[in-house]
Amino acid sequence: MRELLYLKDENLKEFIEKLFFAYRETFSDAKKTLDKYSIGIAHHKVMHLLSMYKGITVSRLLKKLKITKQSLNRVLKDLIKLEIVSLKKGKTDTRLRHVYLTIKGEELFNQIFSIQKKRIYSALLNSSFKEVLFFDNVLKKIING
Repeated sequence: MRELLYLKDENLKEFIEKLFFAYRETFSDAKKTLDKYSIGIAHHKVMHLLSMYKGITVSRLLKKLKITKQSLNRVLKDLIKLEIVSLKKGKTDTRLRHVYLTIKGEELFNQIFSIQKKRIYSALLNSSFKEVLFFDNVLKKIING
C-alpha cells in the first residue's frame, strides 16, 4: 500500500502542475521566434505535426489537434499567407487536401525545434535510461487515457 502514496490527490495535483510547467517552458522557448512572424502556439502545433506527418490530410490533422475546422482554417490561412504551409489536392481523391510545410516552413520549424531540443536533450541527458523509458511510458499512458 505504501507504494501507492503517490496516487493521493495532492501528489496528482503536483504532477499535473509539473506537466503544465514543462509544457509552458518548452513552448515558451519558441515564443521569440514565433513572435517574429506574428504567430503563436496554435500555429506551432500545426507546424510540429506537419513535420511529423508530411502530407497529412486536413481531416486527419483536425483529429490529431482535436480542434474545430474553423480554428484550423484560421491557422492554416495565416501559415499559407506567410508561405510556411502549402495545401495540395489528393492525387487519387481530389476532395482530400494534404498539408505540407514549405521549405520556408521547414526552416522555421527547425529553428524552433533546435531551441526546444536543447531543453529536452538536457533533461534526458541528465536522466538515467530507466527514467527516460519510464517517463516515456507514463506519457504514452496519459495520452492514450
